[in-house]
Amino acid sequence: MDEETSREIKALKDRNSRVEGDKAWETSLARKAVISTFTYALSVLILLSIGAPQPFFNAAIPALGFLLSTMTFGMLKESWITGYNRKRGK
Repeated sequence: MDEETSREIKALKDRNSRVEGDKAWETSLARKAVISTFTYALSVLILLSIGAPQPFFNAAIPALGFLLSTMTFGMLKESWITGYNRKRGK
């Protein structure tokens, strides 16, 4: 194997490693916790600034909404993927 081919293979492996890391982060519990925490904190600040009642309790609503939106419903996902692949002829 020549030097250029070796460099290309290394570049592909590096790219694949970055893509795998990005995918792992996108689906990680840590990411969900960070976004939920920031969402809650920002919501508290906004609710406090407008004088809303029970800001610490009410700020939980958008944070919980985010968490619910990240849940994966296995059967629905599988069904959607099956239909998608069928349309594409796979």
